[in-house]
Amino acid sequence: QVQLVESGGGLVQAGGSLRLSCAASGRTFSSSPMGWFRQAPGKEREFVAVIWSSTFYADSVKGRFTVSRDNTKNTVYLVMNNLKPEDTAVYYCAAGRPLGASRLPSEYDYWGQGTQVTVSS
Repeated sequence: QVQLVESGGGLVQAGGSLRLSCAASGRTFSSSPMGWFRQAPGKEREFVAVIWSSTFYADSVKGRFTVSRDNTKNTVYLVMNNLKPEDTAVYYCAAGRPLGASRLPSEYDYWGQGTQVTVSS
């Protein structure tokens, strides 16, 4: 059974940092693009970052967030610095098809359950 499990969310003040982790089990995703998405209440799920042969970021997080992966641990990370209240959302990791580093949720086949990130002002 394939599982993606996110951890590391929490409550942080504006300007603070968090590191999210996404541990995969059931199969290896070393050749798959791994994406991070987020969804705030009342909003659609939106792209945050993806790592494959390269990394890509949403403009809203560029320069503040860094995505990385450790294939030996089958784990992907998202380091979030200088957090802002508008970063508040449930953050999801997802494993995509080995066709490209997509920003579209529909291009991802496996999803974690999400971890809540709340940034207070």
